[in-house]
Order: sequence, then structure tokens, then C-alpha cells
Amino acid sequence: MKEKQYPNYLCVHAGQLKDTIYGGATAPIYTSTAYDYRGEGTNLYPRYFNTPNQVALGKKMAAIEHTEAGMIFGSGMAAISAVFLAFLKTGDHIILQRAIYGGTSHFVTAEFEKLGIEFTMIEHVNEESLQAALKSSTKMVYMETPSNPLLEVTDMSLVSAFAKANSLTSVIDNTFASPINQNPADFGIDIIIHSATKYLGGHSDICAGTVSCSHEHMDQLWKTAKNYGGSLSDQTVYLLERSIKTLGLRVKRQSKTAKKIAKFLENHTDIKRVNYPGLKSHPQYQLAKKQMKAYGGMMSFELTQDIDQTKFLEELEVIFPALSLAGVESTILAPTTTSHSLLTPEERKEQGISDRLLRFSVGIEEASILIADLKNAMKKSRKN
Repeated sequence: MKEKQYPNYLCVHAGQLKDTIYGGATAPIYTSTAYDYRGEGTNLYPRYFNTPNQVALGKKMAAIEHTEAGMIFGSGMAAISAVFLAFLKTGDHIILQRAIYGGTSHFVTAEFEKLGIEFTMIEHVNEESLQAALKSSTKMVYMETPSNPLLEVTDMSLVSAFAKANSLTSVIDNTFASPINQNPADFGIDIIIHSATKYLGGHSDICAGTVSCSHEHMDQLWKTAKNYGGSLSDQTVYLLERSIKTLGLRVKRQSKTAKKIAKFLENHTDIKRVNYPGLKSHPQYQLAKKQMKAYGGMMSFELTQDIDQTKFLEELEVIFPALSLAGVESTILAPTTTSHSLLTPEERKEQGISDRLLRFSVGIEEASILIADLKNAMKKSRKN
């Protein structure tokens, strides 16, 4: 059986931790922080990412991301920073896509100078921009597709080929797509990161991160990660494992609903712009169609000046103005005051993030309910 073709099967059964005592259908939770050290392979300790629940979930993540190994972290930023610190050192240079998560961008600008790591951020990832940014000291290329919050799509095959041709480590934040809609390893990307707080957790009650990659890359990552203490408690590992079991069902529903809503918004007179890779008007629609199985539950849009944005958010009755994303409930936020608030106004302007941009995370509610909520909020917030 070609297991890669059955994502729901992998979400439920891959890396399953068996209850060998009572035969329960769900995994037991091993909460101990003290294990017998005698005997080969028994050096278990939570900070070493090798307790039973941590190891099992790592195997599940590896399976659903089509890699050899997986590791679970206490947050998405713990995973991202561990990758940077494991594969970069003083004197090294990294190429980054400019349109990335605000927290990642802030980490780069706030921490790399102190560490003596050089970086170049490029507006649009293509062969010319990558070659122009390349230095003899370049060690890594980092990308995010679709990007946060403008849903730009980057060619993973192009980035992978460029990285391999120049002996670089390629890294992707795959949070927005989820492993259900996109598997970067199939396109040759070396390291895949998720903020598991988002789609993997899916219920707005877990903070976690994951890294999936080869055994070789994982060995190098582990040597650094264990020194920074970014592991996740086994109680939360269990909750995340439970949530991943329904990942395929949730994401499929969210993707289908989001496409309907994106088409509705695109044709509405109160909407200036819609960013969703599943729309034919999206500049990278053909690329998204090539490398994504579906287009995800994330979009962003701008209201026209005829709408009072503050009032619009207040008038929403079903869609919840909130931080974070990808829960079963639909949420919305303004990136300028939340996810990308750490960037300067000039940096946001360079990335095309306007003050009127709203990022919309579509939940599992019926499309008709969400469309009615958007219609009602626009009607009540229209300026006279």
C-alpha cells in the first residue's frame, strides 16, 4: 500500500503509541520526567525530545510530511529558532523570502546581528533574485508558501533546485498549507516547519511547533535544540496527537469553504482586493494548482474606503476577531496590529501589508453562514 496516498490513514495510524497493557484505542500518556537510565537506549528525558509520546508524534509528523524524522517543539517559534541556530553560525549568510511570518522576520532582524549572521530578504523569489542574493557564505534559503498574510505562492521546485546546486539547506514554513494540501519534501525541500498551534492543533487550545526532515538533518538539529529547552510537555503532545487525527477532515472542509467565500468576496463591491491562491485572478494561481492539492482555509482581503473597518469587525456575529488562526472556528484579524505589528510601517508597506488588510481564517462552519455574516457586517458598517 502506498501510504502517502492516504493522508487520513496516516493522520490516525502513523506513529501510533500502542496501549500494550489494557489495549486502549488511544495512546497512553507518559508524564514521567524520570526514567530508569540503566540499559542501552534508556536515556529518556523530556528536554531530549525522546520521551514515548514525543517520539511517537515525531514519527506521525514524519509520515504525514513524507520525511524520515520529526521533532515536536513548545511553539512554532521554538521550532524556527532551533532550525536557524542549528544550521547557521557566525559568519554565515541566509537568504529569506521577505513575505514571511512577522515573528520570524522580527527574530531575524533582532537576533542575527548579535550572532554575526548575515541575511538578505528578497521581495519575489525567482532564479534571478536568488542568484543576486547568493554569497560564498550563504548556507540556507528560507521560504513560506503560501505566505502570511498575502498568500503569495513560491515555487518550491525552483528553490529546492537552487539550494541543491549551491549546497544550501532549504527550509520552509508550511503552516498555512498544512501537510494535507502540500508536502514540500516531495518537491525536494530539506526541512519543513509548522506552527502546530494552527492547523495541526486545530482547536485554538494548543501551542506547539514541529520540524520534519531527514535523519541526517534531524541529528544536527537535535544537538542544538536540546540545549535550548524548547520541548513540549507530554500532556500537550498527547492533545496534539489527538487533534492531528482529524487534520485531513478539517482541512478538506476548510479549503472547500474558503474557496466559495473567496469567490463571493472577489465579486463584492465593498471588497477592494482578495488574496487567495485558489482564485484564477491570483498571480500565482497556476503554480498553486501545480504544487497544492487544495488551496487552504486562509485568505486575506481589503475593504474599500466605503466601509468602516473597526465597525465591520464589531458587527461580525459568527466570525471571531482573534489572534492566531486555523481553528475549527472562523477568525479574523488586522495584521498591522497583531501578527505583523513588530514590523515597522515602512517594512509593512514594502511587503504590501496595508492598514486595511484583514486576514481571514475559515473554520468548519457552513459557507452560507459565514457569507451571511460577512454580508451583514459590511451592510451595517457602510459609511453614509
